[in-house]
Amino acid sequence: MNDNAPEITVLSVSSPVAEDAPVGTVVALLNVIDRDAGENGQVSCELSGEAPLSLVASSSGGSYKVVTASALDREQAAEHRVTVVARDRGIPELSGRAALVLEVSDVNDNAPVFEEAAYSAYVAENNAAGAPVLRVRARDADAGANGRVSYWLAGGSAGAAPYVSVEARSGAVYAQRSFDYEQCREFAVAVRAQDGGAPARSSTATVRVFVLDRNDNAPRVLWPAAGAGAAGPAPFEVVPRSAEAGYLVAKVVAVDADAGRNAWLSYELVQAPEPALFRVGLHSGEVRTARAVSERDAAKQRLVAVVKDHGQPALSATATLHVVLAESLQEALPELSDRDTVSELTSDLNIILVVALSVVSLLFVCTVILILFLKCRRSRSPPVFITSDKDLYSSLGSKAPYNYCSSTLPLPYSYEVCLASESGQKDFTFLRPGAAALPDRLLAGEPGSETQSGKDPPSPGRSAQPGSFRTLNPSNGRCCVHP
Repeated sequence: MNDNAPEITVLSVSSPVAEDAPVGTVVALLNVIDRDAGENGQVSCELSGEAPLSLVASSSGGSYKVVTASALDREQAAEHRVTVVARDRGIPELSGRAALVLEVSDVNDNAPVFEEAAYSAYVAENNAAGAPVLRVRARDADAGANGRVSYWLAGGSAGAAPYVSVEARSGAVYAQRSFDYEQCREFAVAVRAQDGGAPARSSTATVRVFVLDRNDNAPRVLWPAAGAGAAGPAPFEVVPRSAEAGYLVAKVVAVDADAGRNAWLSYELVQAPEPALFRVGLHSGEVRTARAVSERDAAKQRLVAVVKDHGQPALSATATLHVVLAESLQEALPELSDRDTVSELTSDLNIILVVALSVVSLLFVCTVILILFLKCRRSRSPPVFITSDKDLYSSLGSKAPYNYCSSTLPLPYSYEVCLASESGQKDFTFLRPGAAALPDRLLAGEPGSETQSGKDPPSPGRSAQPGSFRTLNPSNGRCCVHP
């Protein structure tokens, strides 16, 4: 009698199973028993459910193996749930069931994949360093460290590496420097996304950056050349006085380093001695006569044109054009030579004024120095006025032995004073008018000379007149008596 259902015993389960496990890998062992006899005890097993697994019966009765029937893919199914069903052949049929749960472990079998194969970014020039450009993103289907993505610069166009940098974790791309449209209008870099598996897997994407122009360059005048007058004579155009309206005088040539509307140029005449004589083309820059030239027009004309671009805000430059109204070049040369002569005379006059100012300054300084020198010399040797012999002797003090004689002959009354610091003698000699010279004995102080010695004051008739005074010059030791 079929009264016992088959019994399933799970002996072992290998879970989780690596997704790269080869086909036929044993993931579980089962044992099935039916206590009935005969056909009631004969059992057949199968797996229910969709799974890349199969059930294989072993050589010994009642044992089964669950093996992989195809490659596993964790990214498609991280686990598999199956049911093992065992049925006997009895009537009525009896069955037993056992559930198996098989987890699939991840291996690094997937490389990061960018959301876009190529990225494009548009950045206006003169941007700030560190400004964000764009953000790249890559996804990795693996799990854990195998799916953790980091970003790196893998290279790019020549010279592009210093322009940008990428943040390793977020994939944000930042500008490393300010972009200049006139130097670099576009560049491309390769960004690599790499996972943390072992071995690591990676992929790359191209990032192309387009630099947008800003109106940061003013127009540059090529003709007439700006500043030509500083290096030499300014260029000029000769227009015959017989020229009619529409005569082509010159063409203002200018360029702008910007692009688009920022480089569109327009011309305007803003200064002219005869406003109605010349006109300039708005877009061509051609300077033409607006009417016929007359004899009343000045021979020399100076025209100033403004070149503007169409940027926001607009930038401009000026061009100066010199025009000479003459029938020929020979007729125009006198006008130009007069202008050059005046310029040379002005330059020479400036040089003369500078030299003259330098000479006057030098003379003034020398005069001041000479006056100061004379003042200092006089202040070092002031005269000493002595009214008596005692004052003369006291002025000498206890200095070294000192002898001194002095005489004045040209005066109507001449005097001679002789001093000797050691002896303390003082000789005073009065010479009558008409005396030609002093005897040597008077200078020597011999006896018998007309000298008053050791007397102070001298006797009448031989001394100085009343009211006289004596002076002592300390610099040379001379003493003089003057009426």
